[in-house]
Amino acid sequence: MTDVGLSGLVTGPLAEQAAAAGLVLPGVGRQCLGTVLPAVADALGADLGVDLGGPDSRATIGLPTADRVCVVLVDGVGYTNLAERAGHAPFLRPRLAGSTPLTSTFPSTTATAMGTFGVAVPPGGTGMLGYTVRVPGSGHLGNLVSWTDMPPAQTWQRRPSMFERLVATGIAVTSVGPARFAGSGLTQAALRGAAYTSAESLAARVDATVAALRKPGLAYLYWGDVDKAGHHHGWGSWQWGDALAELDDELARLARSVPRGTAILVTADHGMVDVDLGARWDVAETPALAADVDLVAGEPRALHLHLRAGADADQVRSTWADVLGEHALVTTRDEAVAQGLFGAVDDWVAPVIGDVVVAMTGRATVVDSRTQTPASLDLVGVHGSLTAHEMLVPAIVIA
Repeated sequence: MTDVGLSGLVTGPLAEQAAAAGLVLPGVGRQCLGTVLPAVADALGADLGVDLGGPDSRATIGLPTADRVCVVLVDGVGYTNLAERAGHAPFLRPRLAGSTPLTSTFPSTTATAMGTFGVAVPPGGTGMLGYTVRVPGSGHLGNLVSWTDMPPAQTWQRRPSMFERLVATGIAVTSVGPARFAGSGLTQAALRGAAYTSAESLAARVDATVAALRKPGLAYLYWGDVDKAGHHHGWGSWQWGDALAELDDELARLARSVPRGTAILVTADHGMVDVDLGARWDVAETPALAADVDLVAGEPRALHLHLRAGADADQVRSTWADVLGEHALVTTRDEAVAQGLFGAVDDWVAPVIGDVVVAMTGRATVVDSRTQTPASLDLVGVHGSLTAHEMLVPAIVIA
C-alpha cells in the first residue's frame, strides 16, 4: 500500500523519540494489521482492481492460496501478551513461535484498529481515531465503539470496506459475531458488506464458521471475551489465562473441523498493559494539564487534546511534556500528521485529530474524570499507546 501508515514511513523526530523510548510505530519494520485482508484477497485469487499490496502481504504473513479462508480476530490478545502467557495456549504456542507479528494502529484500540483492518487504510483515511473522538461541527465527544453521538457510520467512514470489495468480485464473505454487533455503527463503518451470522458463545461461533466454510469464500470470526477479562482483571490475571485457554481449545476444534484445504489466520486488533495507578494523572485534578484544553478525546493511553480557541499548541505540548516527563511522548497535530503517525490524512479527518496528541509510555495513563465514567476509570487492563505489548499483534497461519 502507498498509504503512509501501512507502509512504514513514520519519519523524523517522532520516529527518533519513539525508537529511543522503545516504542513501536505502525508499520515500521513490520506489516500493519491493515494488510491482513488484502493478503486474504490475494490468497482467494480476488482481483480487487486496486493495488493494496496483497501478494507481498500474503508472502510475508505466510498465507497459502486457498478457496476457503477463515480469519479469526481475537480482541485484546497481543503478540507479546500471548507469548508471555503461552502456557495457557498449547494449540497456539508452537504456531506462534514460527510466525511474524504485525503492528496495530495508533491508537492501538479496537475502533481504530478495526477501521484499518476492515478498510485497509490507515486511520488518517478512515477517521477512526480512538475510543472517543471530537465530532467536527457539533464539537461533542462521540464514541466509536458504541457509536453514541456519532453521525451515520457510512457518512463518517466513507471508504469501501474490504468485505464490500471482495463481495463485488463474487467471493462469499460471512461475518460471525454477537447479535448486538449486526448492523452496529462500528460494524457498518469497518466491516460492512458481509453476510452476518449471529452466534453468542465461542463454541457457537466456531460451529457457525465451520458451516459457512462448507462453500468457498471467507469467514470472519470475532471473539472479545479475552479483552473483556483483561480490562476487568488485567492480562496477568488468572481470569485472562482462563479466557485464553478457552479460546485455544476452540481454535483447535475449529482447525479440526473446517474443510480440508481451508487456511486459518488468527490475529488481533491490539494487545494490553496493566495500569500503574502510581503513574496516573487526572486532567480534572491537575491544573497544568487542564490549562487551555477544551476537550480530551481518545483514551487514557492515547489522548487527543482539543484546545480552546487561540491556545498555543506548542505551549500546551511543552507543558504536558514537562508534567508527564518520561511517561509520555507528546506531539502536536501538525507534527504527527507531517511525520506519518496516522498515515495519509484526509482533509475532513484532520480536525478529528487533537491539536496535541499524547502517547503514554510504560503503564502510565492520563484520565479525565469530568467526561469518563467511573467504570472506565477502574479498568485494570488498558491499551491505545505504542508499547510492544499494545502494538504487536499475532498473525498465526494454520493450514
